[in-house]
Amino acid sequence: MENKSVTQIWESYKKVNPHAAKEYVAWAFGDSKEMADELAKLVIEGTKTATSSNYTLYELEKEELPKVGLLNIILDGDGKAVAIAETTSVEVIPFDQVTEEHAYLEGEGDRSLRYWRDVHEAFFKKEFEAIDQEFDYKIPVVCERFKLVYAKE
Repeated sequence: MENKSVTQIWESYKKVNPHAAKEYVAWAFGDSKEMADELAKLVIEGTKTATSSNYTLYELEKEELPKVGLLNIILDGDGKAVAIAETTSVEVIPFDQVTEEHAYLEGEGDRSLRYWRDVHEAFFKKEFEAIDQEFDYKIPVVCERFKLVYAKE
């Protein structure tokens, strides 16, 4: 099923960026409407310029990792396109080596590494339970940075 809001934001973006790449991915942050809304808002405000995801899920789903230059259409909790962000760096590192800087760039909570670890440990544990695997502090984490290149008016 085609998402009309994704098509619309992409067409609007292409009008002002006619030489943009032809490919994009569309997705929402988190695992709930509230989380998707909150984190999309932080992206639009410019507070959130990074995200982290569970590398193991990429492997299991045989999905390509994000790459530099990838255009990401960010969806809100209702699945509506609200922004486009371009991936600027991708790094896979163990959970316990995620840096204070990365935690800060994620823009969530008080932006501390402690907050990041607490929230992401709980989130990743839930993901691992769903695939009948165990979380540990050495799991590989995809740390992605991005810049906002377009926001819906």
